[in-house]
Amino acid sequence: MTQSDHFRSTKKTVVHSWAMFTLLTSEIEGINGEQFERTFVHTPGAVATVALTADHQIVLVSQYRAALDGFVLEIPAGMRDKSGEKPEVTALRELKEETGFSGESVELLGEMLSSPGVTDSTVHVYLVRDVAAGVSVPEGPEEQVMSVEIVPFAQAVEMVESGEIMDSKSVYGILLTARRHPELLR
Repeated sequence: MTQSDHFRSTKKTVVHSWAMFTLLTSEIEGINGEQFERTFVHTPGAVATVALTADHQIVLVSQYRAALDGFVLEIPAGMRDKSGEKPEVTALRELKEETGFSGESVELLGEMLSSPGVTDSTVHVYLVRDVAAGVSVPEGPEEQVMSVEIVPFAQAVEMVESGEIMDSKSVYGILLTARRHPELLR
């Protein structure tokens, strides 16, 4: 018996829907036949980008996050809000919209779970190298006041270690990039 044989979702009910999010209640049957419910947020997922300039600088954004009522320093990211759009295309589009930076060389670093106890959202995290500056096209009130920060990649790794960068997708992307491309730390 595999772990997935222990639980079976028998019914999902929409509690509330808004924008691209759906609050669902799932009725689950456990290994001994016990019934219980779990509520979670369904999303189309998201993308995030470790964007590096030719001289190994990383593009970061400081963006207001309502759940924390404050600004968070993170890598550029966005929801997969265009149906049928490939995640790497969404990543490049979001990077350009938020920061003005663009690039062509896209490497998938991995796919991570945002917060599996709360949402089914996954984040495709990409590395885009040799990005070039351009003009951003901010959308929404948070992006209107978001700041773009450019720091040496090695410094971003130190910022993860010191806790200055705490956002999970950013930590994931920065540390995977450092692991796969140690030359960026020199």
